Amino acid sequence: MAVAIDDTIVAISTAVGEGGIGIVRMSGDKSLGILNKVFKHVKGKETLGMKSYTMRYGHIIDTSTGETVDEVIVSFMKAPNTYTREDVVEIYCHGGMVAVRKILSILLKNGARLAEPGEFTKRAFLNGRIDLSQAEAVIDLIRAKTDESMKIAFEQSQGKLSKKIKKLMDKLLGMLAHVEAAVAFPEDDIENVVNQEIIDTGREIQREIDGLVESADTGKILREGLNTIIVGKPNVGKSSLLNEFLQEKRAIVTDIPGTTRDVIEEYINIKGIPVKLVDTAGIRHTEDIVERIGVERSKEYIDRADLIIFMIDASRPLENEDFEIIEYLKGKKTIVIVNKMDLPIKVDIDFIKDKFNRDFVITTSINTGEGIEAIKDKIVDMVFEGNVSSRDVYVTNVRHRDILLKAKESVGKGVEALIAGLPIDFASIDFRDAYLKLGEITGDTVEEDIIDRIFTDFCIGK
Repeated sequence: MAVAIDDTIVAISTAVGEGGIGIVRMSGDKSLGILNKVFKHVKGKETLGMKSYTMRYGHIIDTSTGETVDEVIVSFMKAPNTYTREDVVEIYCHGGMVAVRKILSILLKNGARLAEPGEFTKRAFLNGRIDLSQAEAVIDLIRAKTDESMKIAFEQSQGKLSKKIKKLMDKLLGMLAHVEAAVAFPEDDIENVVNQEIIDTGREIQREIDGLVESADTGKILREGLNTIIVGKPNVGKSSLLNEFLQEKRAIVTDIPGTTRDVIEEYINIKGIPVKLVDTAGIRHTEDIVERIGVERSKEYIDRADLIIFMIDASRPLENEDFEIIEYLKGKKTIVIVNKMDLPIKVDIDFIKDKFNRDFVITTSINTGEGIEAIKDKIVDMVFEGNVSSRDVYVTNVRHRDILLKAKESVGKGVEALIAGLPIDFASIDFRDAYLKLGEITGDTVEEDIIDRIFTDFCIGK
């Protein structure tokens, strides 16, 4: 349901920096009136008479000095057929820092208020154009790092997850209706029949929630990127691998041990999956205080990683540092790369395969490019079993996952109460709680402070 919002907000909607075009956006019922004060049409027409979804060419005028500030095109979109369901004005000016900021300043002086982070999308939610999960998907869409993550974020913004959640909520409403019927008409002796039907539906809801929760790990990676750490002794080829993935010389490569002293992070796209690739300092014992800090950071990153790429130099026998790393990686999701296979081999590859999953031990030569594609394939195979499809419903948000787990727990308590033979209205308390929990995902039952916290993650202007 739409809410009354009195003020008109304004913000710069394009990224900071140089560009061909800058966009300043206003939303609110005073948008057209404010524009009329500061915009001079080339033929002298007032903007108050603009039709919705039309554009006009002219100049922005500084009302305090009468000075012409910039040559612009303005567009007007009339409520409710807009992003915010309010009147929206956009001013297309020259890009860069000065022009857009000057126009923003003039609009603020003439009655607009600077928008808070995410306030345009927040108004879209408050005015009923989108629900809360769709609003959260907007920020995922902006931050998407690959085509696949963008597709999934777009589908979420169109309500793919919302529809699934609302179906679960409808089932819970049906269960509550059956409970009310059994309580209201005890003389009809329908409680036993109703109980079994509710138990079956409750278990079905739990299974569906399980399916959504199982998608959360994949969804988190598609949203935030697969946190992948490259580890190994100095000079095994870690920085060379990073440079090969990036197709640029991002990390310094030398024969001097300890060249990489800190972690280097870069995002790459591997078959539609965003991968945050981290090149770490070579793990070894060192007296160099700076390098030693880098080694400690490497170990900290290993503990937080979704995936570890452990590199070994095939041209050198395994040393104490290698054995220490092997012990440290026990139980962790690891791909082992035996590098420098173009040189005389002095490492026991069978020993390495015995220590790790043999299917994820790859022999390569980064220098010649041999095995690079195999590494990419193994990353996809290990984490996603080789298949990611935007046609599936993914839970990409930690908040949603936590709510789903709580809702499942409440449904489970209600089902257990019925199985234990407790009065049917006892179970209704848990089912109602599950319904309210799921409503926090769509925004139907969420508290205002949570809404405010969600939108603070947005950029200003969206």
